[in-house]
Amino acid sequence: MSTLMQEPVVEVTVDVTFLRMEAPPATPAPPVPEGLQVVRVRHCSAGFYRYLYDTVGAPWLWWMRRTLSQPELERAIAPPRVTIHALYSGGEPIGFYELERRLPDAVNLAYFGLMPHIIGRGIGKPFLRHAVDTAWAEGPRFVTVNTCTADHPRALPNYVDAGFERLRTMREVWPVPLRLGMEIRVPR
Repeated sequence: MSTLMQEPVVEVTVDVTFLRMEAPPATPAPPVPEGLQVVRVRHCSAGFYRYLYDTVGAPWLWWMRRTLSQPELERAIAPPRVTIHALYSGGEPIGFYELERRLPDAVNLAYFGLMPHIIGRGIGKPFLRHAVDTAWAEGPRFVTVNTCTADHPRALPNYVDAGFERLRTMREVWPVPLRLGMEIRVPR
């Protein structure tokens, strides 16, 4: 446990890789599989966002936004700086991505993922391409993303396959609050 925080935590060491894409992909986009639909959530409520974030991110130790209060989370996802896009199958959300504009000439793919029961069905690559194409449609100079060793093992290779280039990798120690009740696995 760390003494840096006022609450009990477990310290988790991860390697975070930062990536950037400086031009849109030259190849045609694979279609999102039939029966699936990507919808921009125009006014995403904090409750719906928490459902997406918590369900998609639970296996991969997505913890940071879980620590935010309701007002803090509402500010974090407030338009126009942030857009949330949900992937649906038969009316059920099965994944999401979040695009963030911190810099005037860049779009960051802040979060991207599928519900655990959908992983491995060939949906990730076309869904990622949808996210990349949506980011480039805004006309930025570059698109960024980062991933870490706590994420799905295919995350980094998929980002590289999509056209992102590695910029750097940094080791971080995350103070994950025990109150979140998350399963802490040793990252690869």
